Amino acid sequence: MNELALAVYASEIGAHLLRPPGDPRFAAHVRSFDARAYEERLAARGFRFLARPAAKFPALLRAIHDPPPGLFLRGVAEPDLLSRPAVAIVGARACSGYGTAVARMLGRELAAAGLVVVSGLARGVDAEAHRGALDAGGTTVAVLGCGIDRDYPAAHAQLAHRIAEAGLIVSEYAPGVEPRAWRFPARNRLVSGLCAATVVVEARERSGALITADFALDEGREVFAVPGEIGSALSVGTNALLKFGASPLTSAADVLASFGIEAAGAAEGDALLDLLPATADELVQRTGMSAAEVARALVALELAGAASVQDGVYRAQ
Repeated sequence: MNELALAVYASEIGAHLLRPPGDPRFAAHVRSFDARAYEERLAARGFRFLARPAAKFPALLRAIHDPPPGLFLRGVAEPDLLSRPAVAIVGARACSGYGTAVARMLGRELAAAGLVVVSGLARGVDAEAHRGALDAGGTTVAVLGCGIDRDYPAAHAQLAHRIAEAGLIVSEYAPGVEPRAWRFPARNRLVSGLCAATVVVEARERSGALITADFALDEGREVFAVPGEIGSALSVGTNALLKFGASPLTSAADVLASFGIEAAGAAEGDALLDLLPATADELVQRTGMSAAEVARALVALELAGAASVQDGVYRAQ
């Protein structure tokens, strides 16, 4: 099967196809499709296509019951990034200030510990998780529900650029495909499918984040939910997940433990306490430590409750 031909055909007819349809129109498309020429046009625009049978196609995603024919890629990272240990962080678009802070903190701390942070580039929790990972000098992957050439929402074009400069933006949809409501639930299965664990930070009763969690549960993956106020509409979804067996998340250490990772960097963190308040960049300049070392140390301080961060400035507690 020519996976690229199938992906392009699905884009052209506006359908969600996982396997070749048995109709004459698709057969004609395959006969006329020049895969090499199409890939050259992709490359000229800075895109790539990773077919499902390829050795570098992520095994976790291939293992779901409806994997895509392939993924279109944008960004500097190699496809191997998609096979590294990864965690999805998803939640409400219109999240609270608390949800914003938790999503960014989790993105920062999990990325600093070496996990790839995966989300959907949406407003709210998704965007904050991406920003947190980037703040830590870590790696993040954004999964689109539209063509690989689109930044959706458009307001996140700069964030998408930052993600592509350090990691990857991926989509099962070819360039030119417009965002449509039905494509986002399909996108959500890729978000969870790339990850061994999914974290839900605030979700209303019918939040798309719950769809992502359901996909993860169906595939036997770990699901964490951040407990919320029982009277808040933004907590209805997450608290329901806890009732149905999701693991409660009270710190990044809960997720790290599921990956067999211990929160590290306490000794380095102690050495930084006397230099606070300061930004991470200032600490790099003052200590000569690498950005990754400083990020790990600051995460250790936060996990220990010895430091907190606000507006990029770390302060001793």
